[in-house]
Parts: sequence; structure tokens; C-alpha cells
Amino acid sequence: MKWTNQPEGVLLQRSFLFGITGIVLGTLSILNSNFFFIQAPMGPLNGVALLLQLIGLSLSVLVLRRRKVNKEDLEKAKVMTLILGVSLLFFILSI
Repeated sequence: MKWTNQPEGVLLQRSFLFGITGIVLGTLSILNSNFFFIQAPMGPLNGVALLLQLIGLSLSVLVLRRRKVNKEDLEKAKVMTLILGVSLLFFILSI
């Protein structure tokens, strides 16, 4: 089954999981760059974090663009889009 055919609740749940994983990986990358816990390049980790946040953002926008969405799911998608957009901007500017 294609991801575009999934119900709104499933898409929002996946958006949250992708987004929170991207935020955690981006935070770990920033902390490691400042405190040097592990001597490893952080470029690939930054890339994966940004990719996961973009996937989460695109899933929440997919819910926003659908027709006949419940008000509750629409509000969740708006909040998810706002949070992931701000976090993506923060991590892009922190690189």
C-alpha cells in the first residue's frame, strides 16, 4: 500500500516518529561537535538528521493537503508542520 493512501492518523504518527528521530540525531550531532564525546565526523549524521526531518515535514504537509480531514488531525498536522519547519531551520543554520 502506498504511503499516500494511508489514513491521516498513521501519516501523522509516522511524521512524528521521523521528525523526533531527526531532531534527536541533530541534537546529538551538535552536542558531539561542541563537547567531543566521540572523535568521528558529524557530516553524515547531520545529513541523516536533516533527511528524517524533511520526510516528517513532507508527511505532515501531505495530511494538510488532503481533502475532508478531521479538524483534530488538521490541527495536529499544522502544529507538526510548524515544529518540524522551525527545527529544520535551526539545524540548517547550526551547521
